[in-house]
Amino acid sequence: MKYQQEISPQRDKKMSRRDFVASAAAAAVAISTASSTVRAANPSKKFRLKYAPRFGMFEQHAGKDPIDQLKFMADQGFSAMFDNGLMKKDKDLVAKIVRETDRLGMTIGPFVLQGIGGKSFVTNDREIRRNIIKQVKDGVEFAKRANVKWALVVPGAYDQALEWDYQTANVIENLKYCAKVCEPSGLVIVIEPLNAWTNHPGLFLTKIPQAYQICRAVGSPSCKIVNDLYHQQITEGNLIPNIDMAWDEIAAFHLGDNPGRKEPTTGEINYKNIFKHLHKKGYRGVLCMEHGNSKRGKEGERAVIEAYRACDDF
Repeated sequence: MKYQQEISPQRDKKMSRRDFVASAAAAAVAISTASSTVRAANPSKKFRLKYAPRFGMFEQHAGKDPIDQLKFMADQGFSAMFDNGLMKKDKDLVAKIVRETDRLGMTIGPFVLQGIGGKSFVTNDREIRRNIIKQVKDGVEFAKRANVKWALVVPGAYDQALEWDYQTANVIENLKYCAKVCEPSGLVIVIEPLNAWTNHPGLFLTKIPQAYQICRAVGSPSCKIVNDLYHQQITEGNLIPNIDMAWDEIAAFHLGDNPGRKEPTTGEINYKNIFKHLHKKGYRGVLCMEHGNSKRGKEGERAVIEAYRACDDF
């Protein structure tokens, strides 16, 4: 009995230390869990660059209403959005989108003014030119209502019956007319090179150096390039050097990994390095997330957000 009495205090002391350590560990886990919960519930940290989701990208989380989708985008830290078909939307809906993006402090990326189409800019046809100019004038008026700075133009198909250099001269001339219409309002036409191998065979404009040459010849602040990194990875690669060489003529970017045209980290493009490079160069424009989701449902939407968080962590 005496022996037990002599060792009991030591045993109690050891148990007390053990209990203390266990309690401290449990408290640390609880704090860590609580912190993670707070971060998950309030993921409002802004991204370092203006990645711009499209309508429908987060529909499983936000629902079908475009305004609710904008709110969700902002809650996730996105400070921009884009909609290729914005010009075709109902006037009242566009007004609501503009009011909400203004309230949320979000920038609206380029809308499509002229899509793929047939032979247009490569020709010297006066009637076609009149139609192009009319469309640009309509785009200028829409951009004023929608508070958008950029309108996307694809110069159309090439002409197999006309020397390439004549076609280039015609594209330059037609874009000069367009730029002249845009300059007073400050609207910027962004011409987009598209790949011929996977998506768009037969188009005139396919490469960044080609687009750079055209914009330099037009010589207007209202005629620039949208560099779609998905298309250019397919067409020519060499993404960062081409960004640097064409830098003065690039006004916006489109994003999508290759192969598959899904979110960054699903293909071969090192988007983390590209985003770091753009941030270092002081790029403050929009990067339109013109790609699909690699997975379905809410899981796929979370994967998109996590991919951008990972690539934005530089």
